[in-house]
Amino acid sequence: MLVAVSIRDVVLIDRLDLSLGPGLTVLTGETGAGKSILLDSLGLALGARADAGLVRAGAAQAVVTAAFEPPPGHASASLLAEHGLPAETPLTLRRIVQADGRSRAFVNDAPVSVALLRRLGETLVEVEGQFAQVGLADAATHLGLLDAFAGLEAERARLAGAYAAWRAAERARAEAEAAIAAARREEDWLRHAAAELEKLGPAPDEEAELDALRRRMQRSEKRAEALAAARDELARHRGVAFALRSAVRALERIEPGEDVAPVLAALGAAQDSVAEAETMLERLLADAAPDPRALEEAEARLFALRAAARKHQISVAELPARLAAMKERLAALDAGEDRLAGLAAAAEAARTSYHTAARALSAARREAAERLDRAVMKELPPLRLEKARFMTEIVARDEAEWGPDGADRVQFLVAMNAGQPPAPLARSASGGELARLMLALKVVLAKGSAVPTLVFDEVDAGIGGATASAVGERLARLARGLQVLVVTHSPQVAAKGAGHWRVSKAAAKGATVTRVEVLDAAARREEIARMLAGSRITEAARAAAADLLAGVS
Repeated sequence: MLVAVSIRDVVLIDRLDLSLGPGLTVLTGETGAGKSILLDSLGLALGARADAGLVRAGAAQAVVTAAFEPPPGHASASLLAEHGLPAETPLTLRRIVQADGRSRAFVNDAPVSVALLRRLGETLVEVEGQFAQVGLADAATHLGLLDAFAGLEAERARLAGAYAAWRAAERARAEAEAAIAAARREEDWLRHAAAELEKLGPAPDEEAELDALRRRMQRSEKRAEALAAARDELARHRGVAFALRSAVRALERIEPGEDVAPVLAALGAAQDSVAEAETMLERLLADAAPDPRALEEAEARLFALRAAARKHQISVAELPARLAAMKERLAALDAGEDRLAGLAAAAEAARTSYHTAARALSAARREAAERLDRAVMKELPPLRLEKARFMTEIVARDEAEWGPDGADRVQFLVAMNAGQPPAPLARSASGGELARLMLALKVVLAKGSAVPTLVFDEVDAGIGGATASAVGERLARLARGLQVLVVTHSPQVAAKGAGHWRVSKAAAKGATVTRVEVLDAAARREEIARMLAGSRITEAARAAAADLLAGVS
């Protein structure tokens, strides 16, 4: 509930601090005293539109702070969590409006957007008045209110689950259908590319292995060229062996001597060495000579792999995975029709399950709507709305509009006079009638209210006597489960309050300011007597006021 309001420099209010309790609090005062300013100030803290005209003359800024103690599990907690703000108690909403009209918003002293402040305010306070365009007048809230009145939360939760399952099944079907359609569009290319890669048969790490093999073969080729060059040098110009033999024959033609013998021995050894070297070179050449075809094949394979990688704009190492993915897509394409048929069947089954649950919920809503209509109609005659006819309209939505809350569109309608066609609440009643109609609805729907604090602005306008007493009795009944604030000119309504504030004007330092007093029992009797008698309070008025207060249970 709302536990405190602090107002600084708003129009005629210079400084005001108020504490609030549970139950019904009434605000009274003469016309023009500033009751509407009090509500406008609260509206600022709840995210209402800011206006430079709200800043008190001569002040630099206006500041309004509202402190709340929401009930456990209240919607404000999840909204705060959604924006990364802690759910502190009390929950403090603050609005600062500069003299130039600019404003800032704070939640628990953390700066926030005015939009977030407004969303929080809508979960905490609901304003119903003569010219309400929000709260019960907002048709978007009617479906949830009907469900809460009927106690259909569990059925609604099950329906939301069925809706989520249906949408998930539809997404799976649509994704599969889109994938198959995309694959069909490129099927020819896909099959050609897969066949091409399949024929190439890339293997993991093949590029590195081929590159290493090519390098080894290239080194072997260079080695063989060096060995052949050495062999050719030995054989150049008839060869070293021939030269050695010729030298030996020339020496053998002279007379042997001790000085020639060592030369012949050396030449013979050289012949043996050269012969051995030639034999070794031939053997090495036989072993080292590379297979030209093998090198060509390795290079051709490597170039083919790299060309395929460039074509697919990937690395050679990714070719096997790309081939596997292509095969998978082709397999999915081949089996896709069967899978798509299965997904379509699952989506249709989920739709049927959702629709069955939605029809059951619709039937429960129609039964609850009849009970709601009877309950509201019962409340209308005491509020001087005996000619009014209230009805809950339930219309089936088109399938495109089905949602987690079902297939129904719900709207509260009213006809204020006999023969008049029912129409939406806000367009069917005058200010006072609308306010009383909202009160009747609120009394009936009280147990389903997600908003803990209700504000009624002059719900008793234009009525008196028994009707005003009926309004007060219903406000008090409503306040048994919710915190209710009401601005009233009716002594019968004022007498029902658990708390009573009097709003008045006073002169302070040459300026007019609005003051709010919390009235005790004696002051309450005097204020209600004033409301009964006018400016001249008589003993009879005081006695009547005492009777009204005594009649409060």
